[in-house]
Amino acid sequence: MRVTRSKDFWAGLMFGAFGAAFMIVAQNYNMGTAVRMGPAYFPTVVGGLLLVLGLFVVLRAFFVDSGPVPRLHLRPLAIVLAGVCLFGALLRPLGLVAACVVLIVVGALAGISFRWKEVLLLTVILVVFSVALFVYGLGLPFPLWPGGR
Repeated sequence: MRVTRSKDFWAGLMFGAFGAAFMIVAQNYNMGTAVRMGPAYFPTVVGGLLLVLGLFVVLRAFFVDSGPVPRLHLRPLAIVLAGVCLFGALLRPLGLVAACVVLIVVGALAGISFRWKEVLLLTVILVVFSVALFVYGLGLPFPLWPGGR
């Protein structure tokens, strides 16, 4: 047999690996029953579903042809990862507003076309939405500005 859809093959392996990892880690906890679920119940069920999904996706990779796989672009991936890490590092000292601005601007740099007007408009909308949802809507204790609320 020959793999005809390598993206599906690798995605299926990833799903299966995550599912197996969830199930292995969950063995350290009490399973409980369907009526009184223990802390291992949900990760075991979700891990099992991921494992089955991964199996189906891997099997599909052998039977459906999709042509060549496009090349993996690591630069945008690294830029988005850097933006998320910066958000986590800057949230406490600078507050939610500044951390969101950094996250959105750095994430936008990963795209093909970067236009300041679009990025600034998107930043304003997303910062207002984030503050309204997380701080006022959900009541999460995020500092809005440097030095507190």
